[in-house]
Amino acid sequence: MASENQLHVTLVTPERILLDTLAASVDLPSRTGRIEVLPGHAPLLAELGAGDVTLHGAGSGAETSRWNVSWGFVEVLPDRVTILANDAVAPSAINVAAAREQIERAHAQWNAAGDDAEAYEAANRLLDEAQARLASAEG
Repeated sequence: MASENQLHVTLVTPERILLDTLAASVDLPSRTGRIEVLPGHAPLLAELGAGDVTLHGAGSGAETSRWNVSWGFVEVLPDRVTILANDAVAPSAINVAAAREQIERAHAQWNAAGDDAEAYEAANRLLDEAQARLASAEG
């Protein structure tokens, strides 16, 4: 149970629950920018972007925990943060070579998109995800 100065944080992907812990604060990527959540935050539902979710004061100590997420949703309540991510991985588990290949594919798709707005958006999304993964892996 979360205390008055903690948040109960759950990180879920379609495959499994990756994280179910307490934290002092959570920093996460939304589609419109970064969000920092502290205990007592106003209720919020937002679309996730690609990037790192960082838990400060995670677990029983003052540790910091990071997970790279790609898209999904976050629900914030005053004492709880529930992150529903399409994909999530620890930075140490990111395949850097695959992320670089994904950046090359995204550039090729972007160049081929022409006037097709949907193709352009898909290429940008792929590029954002790959760049976020690479940045997370490289620290």
